[in-house]
Amino acid sequence: MQSTDPEHKLLPADDDTLWRQLPRPLVFTNGCFDILHRGHVTYLAQARALGASLIVAVNSDASVKRQDKGADRPINTLADRMAVLAALAAIDAVIPFDDDTPLALIERITPDKLVKGGDWPIERIVGATHVLAHGGTVHSIPFQYEISTSLLLRKIRGLP
Repeated sequence: MQSTDPEHKLLPADDDTLWRQLPRPLVFTNGCFDILHRGHVTYLAQARALGASLIVAVNSDASVKRQDKGADRPINTLADRMAVLAALAAIDAVIPFDDDTPLALIERITPDKLVKGGDWPIERIVGATHVLAHGGTVHSIPFQYEISTSLLLRKIRGLP
């Protein structure tokens, strides 16, 4: 019987044994997921529907800071962002990464399906060449909701 504690979905960055046990086809996506919103959960559910398992790689706090999202980002710590993601039924595993891109992790995992949001054209998705070369597919899922963490923070701060 699988644990009801979502923390079992949190995988260490340096341990490949747990994610290797996930059923295939394996879907991979990544992002900051700083303040989880409707756009995120819809996107993640759509990504999960493409395969048997979904791994979500999450930028470390230092990696988010290097993304030029703002001096105060991330709002939530890596541990908190990972725990919230792990609580979603659509997600089978959550793994951190500290690089500016998840390329090394994608090359290690070699998912069957690589997914990003609709603001990413397939030719710009990091790891696409690797996944395609190994017989996988790459998907850019169109947004259903025009919402982002940046927009939410502007609203919270009373900015136009």
